[in-house]
This record gives sequence, C-alpha cells and structure tokens, in this order.
Amino acid sequence: MGRRNPSIAIVGAGFSGIGLAIRLKQAGFTDLTVYDKADSPGGVWRDNTYPGAACDAPSHLYSYSFEPKPDWTRRFAEQPEILAYLRHCVAEYGLTPHLRLGTELTHAEFLPAGAWRVHTRDGDWHDHDLVVAACGQLSNPAVPDLPGQDAFTGTVFHSARWNHHHDLTGERIAVVGNGASAIQFVPHIAPDAASLTVFQIEVHWISRKPDRRYPRWRHALNRRVPAVQRLSRLGIFLWFELLLNPSLIAPRARRALSLHIRALCRFALRTVRDPALRDRLTPRYEPGCKRILTSSDYYATLNRPNVAVVDSPITEVTPRGVRTADGGHHPADTIIFATGFRSQDFVAPMRVVGAHGTELNAAWKDGARAYLGLAVPGFPNFFLMYGPNTNVGSGSIVHMLESQAAYIVQAARLLARGAATLEVREDVLDQFDAETQRRLSTSVWNRGGCDSWYLDADRRNTNNWPGSMTGYRRRTRRLAPADYHVQH
Repeated sequence: MGRRNPSIAIVGAGFSGIGLAIRLKQAGFTDLTVYDKADSPGGVWRDNTYPGAACDAPSHLYSYSFEPKPDWTRRFAEQPEILAYLRHCVAEYGLTPHLRLGTELTHAEFLPAGAWRVHTRDGDWHDHDLVVAACGQLSNPAVPDLPGQDAFTGTVFHSARWNHHHDLTGERIAVVGNGASAIQFVPHIAPDAASLTVFQIEVHWISRKPDRRYPRWRHALNRRVPAVQRLSRLGIFLWFELLLNPSLIAPRARRALSLHIRALCRFALRTVRDPALRDRLTPRYEPGCKRILTSSDYYATLNRPNVAVVDSPITEVTPRGVRTADGGHHPADTIIFATGFRSQDFVAPMRVVGAHGTELNAAWKDGARAYLGLAVPGFPNFFLMYGPNTNVGSGSIVHMLESQAAYIVQAARLLARGAATLEVREDVLDQFDAETQRRLSTSVWNRGGCDSWYLDADRRNTNNWPGSMTGYRRRTRRLAPADYHVQH
C-alpha cells in the first residue's frame, strides 16, 4: 500500500462514518478510529426514536450499494430496521475494534509537526494523520429559546430526544413545529391524547406516501436473483435523477414540477374536511422550495376532534401552557419540540483549529464553504462528510456519501505514498463556490419564496448541491493533486 499506514480518525458513527470506515478498511487502511459520543453506532437513526420514525427515501436506494439488504420489510424503512441495518454493517465488516464509543471530541487542533490532535471530553487526547468530520447536518437538535420556557411545570423534550419514559396517554400535548418529524409522530400519539395542538411554524407541501410492505416472495426473489433488487434500485435512482432533481434546479422544469406537486398535494389535502383548515394548510410558496414531505395519515389525523392546528406565533410559555400572538392560551401538560436541527453546524459542538490557529467557525463567518463539500483551505488533512452544499435535493444522501468516501480514500492513499499534508487551494475553493452559488441562484431553494434550513441568516444556500447525484459522483471520482498544496 505504500510507505506508511496513516492514522485516521473519523468523528461520528452514522451512515457517513460507518460507510467511510468500511471503504478505508477495504482499501487496506487498518489504523482507523471511529469516535462517537453515544454508546452505540447509528447516528441519526440511533437518536431519532420517536413513534413512526421512518425514512422518506426508498429503502433500496437508502442503503450502501456494496451491502444490499434483500429483505427490507417496507418500501420506506422504519427507524428500527435502518438502525439494525447499520449495526449489521458494523459487524459484517469488522468495525467493532475500530469504534471508540462514549467518547465526545471537544476540539481538534493541527500541530506544527503535521498531525491532528483530538481532545476528548474526559481530558484525554490522541494524534492522527488524517481527521474526517462525519457529524452530519442533522445531529444537533434546534431547540427554540421561548420566553417563560423554564417556568413550565410539565414535561418538555425534542422529538430527536424522545422521552419514552413519559406516558402521553390522557395528556394535553403541544407540538411545536410541523415538519418531517411531526407529520410522522403526530398520527401515532394523537389517538391517546386528551388534546393535541400543532403549532404550525411553516406550511408544507405534503403528498401521500407511496409506502407498502414487501411480501416474503419478494425477499426470496431478491436473494436468489440479486439483479432484481439492483434493477429496483436503478429505477428509483433514475426517477430522482432524470425527473425530480432537474425539476428543482432548472427554471423551466420547475414549472412542470410545480403543477405535478400541486396536484398531488391538493389531492392529499382533500382528506381535511374543514375548508378553512385546508386553506391554512396550503402553502403560498413554490413546491420544492422547502423539503416536500410525504404522509398518508397526517391530514386525516387533523380531522380528529381532539386535534387543533394553531398558526399564530408563540409569544411565551406559561407554567401550564403556551400563549400565542393572537392572545390565545393553550393549556398543555407536555411540550414536544419538532423544530428540526441546527443544519449549519457541520462540526459543532467540536472546535476545529487549523494550521494557522484559525477556528473553522471563524473561517466560515461569512458562510460555510468547502471544496466539493469536503475540504477547507487552512485545514490540511481534514475532510468533511455531508459538508456544505452536499445535500441532494431529491434522491439519497447515502449515494452522495459513497462518493465522498471514495474521494477521501484517495486522499488517504496519497498520505500512504509519502505525502505529509494535503491542503486544498484557496482559488480552487473560490472557483467551486462561485460556480455552486451561481447555479443555486436560479434553483427553487433560492427563488421559491420560502424560508428554509437550506439558507443561512444571510440567505446564502450553504446546504444544497446544485446538480444531480451523478454529477457529484463525476466531480469526486478523482482527487486531483493539483487542487491541493501537497507537502512531502
């Protein structure tokens, strides 16, 4: 493999970290350490255990290409099955000896000698030649700081930190937020609640979820004729690549998507019996500007007599409920925040200090930027997975992660062959970022008339990839040493 076996640290044991560790190990790298602050692997699928948690990308595509699962029980897998799949991958590829669980990294600093030193919460430290932040964009829950919140006498938790010890039966429940998580768990908890009030922050386009159970004969067919599952995966991939992704980016295609999505969502909305509520649930922005959600039971749940939707903004939390701007007071025994994640915090809460003493957050003061979402000038031998501008608008993030893993394996090979450090050039990032923002400027995410987690406080799109999954794979297929300052 070369003259040395570089020491590699991966921060995070979710889809990103596990997939990268497998690919590095297959490439012959053995000095691998995967750090995770939790006591078990799984990432977002370990943390999000709320009722009804499931993926909204089809299972056959939302999985590693090198480890197909022939017996997915549903077209859209639920959280326990996805978590079991990830843990199967850890065992199947012998990653357990490389896992350092229950270990939170507080900061990483680049040393003059050319190595990275990572510091743990318990005061320990370790040196590595290469560090990869595989923290993900959906790992840190966003909890609003509402006036009076500390005085609330009931129970409060975020959907990503579900309190399974708290019985919601007979409770008056306030759900703050109505995004992807809320539309999954609200139908599950509403039947047993005394009352459930959804505080609607943003209206979403929601279509029916084309989910179904796979019969046993399909599992057997997938096992005996693997090409059947590969063709299914390819068909899903082409649906996203050839139809949906272009429709989010190209202005002309956007109009066609808009008509199609509006029709689907309005058909789903017909489930809501109250015409006034239907109107309040109809978005005024372009479909695709925010993530298009799927559910076959959320709208029906809103018809229940014990369920209400409030779209007046919350002004304060009282000891026994929630007060809104219209003067209404809504009694509550439990508040559940379904307010998403701090998607701009790509490595938080870990501090990363580069070659010149600059913190990564300081380098990103004007917005997070990384070449191909992977590399940042001033931070040699440091890479990100699911970094800035790598969120695929329609498709599977797992496909994007596999592209990133292949690129990072190439970087590791350069180190193995004698390179001391790799640092992406500033002009290479500038050119890439200018092109990315130019392409995003006409996308539905930037022009669709909504506020979303894709945009930072300055309305700069730091999250989305302005193209196809195929286009990203082509760009990351080969690491060009000329894009980097390479020190030997």
